[in-house]
Amino acid sequence: METPRYYLVIDVEATCDEDHRIPREQTEIIEVGAVLCDGATLAPVAQFQTFVKPFRHPRLTPFCTRLTSIKQSDVDSAPGFAAAMGGLAKFLTERDALGQFTFCSWGDYDRQQFSRDERRLGIRAPLGNAHINLKDAFRRRSGDNDKLGCGQALRRVGLRFEGTAHRGIDDARNIARLLPYCLGRSAIPTARSAR
Repeated sequence: METPRYYLVIDVEATCDEDHRIPREQTEIIEVGAVLCDGATLAPVAQFQTFVKPFRHPRLTPFCTRLTSIKQSDVDSAPGFAAAMGGLAKFLTERDALGQFTFCSWGDYDRQQFSRDERRLGIRAPLGNAHINLKDAFRRRSGDNDKLGCGQALRRVGLRFEGTAHRGIDDARNIARLLPYCLGRSAIPTARSAR
């Protein structure tokens, strides 16, 4: 597989409630965090963050705020999904990266959430078709049977999570730190030596 010019590591946060009282098909993106990494060096070169105003469930649940630390005022003043995707496209265009990257996320959830919002609103996110599930890539390269969360994978390679968990931009930054391990450019320590 040819190395892309960039990798775009994205993490999203979405509306949610305890016990899935908001069904998965009704969840909406409320934050997009993205880190653009150089394809050759895997070094982060730029980042993008936006909150997104939900329309189907405009009031965040207390559970969602506790989990993500995203406040109602953050989303009330945020652009809607269409404008947020316009902002992401502008970010990529200004860096001559539009159409020059592979979209990456920790698992398939983020890609599927974009698909749900795209279908619901009739708007395409500027992500292209190429996607790498970094959680699966890490699992295959590490030989672990378990699908580790981002924090667990960081500990596995001797790194600490930086920032606030379940915040799109902080999760994206940490996932970008795992990119060399997921893509086979840095060796993953054996489970025994990682302890």
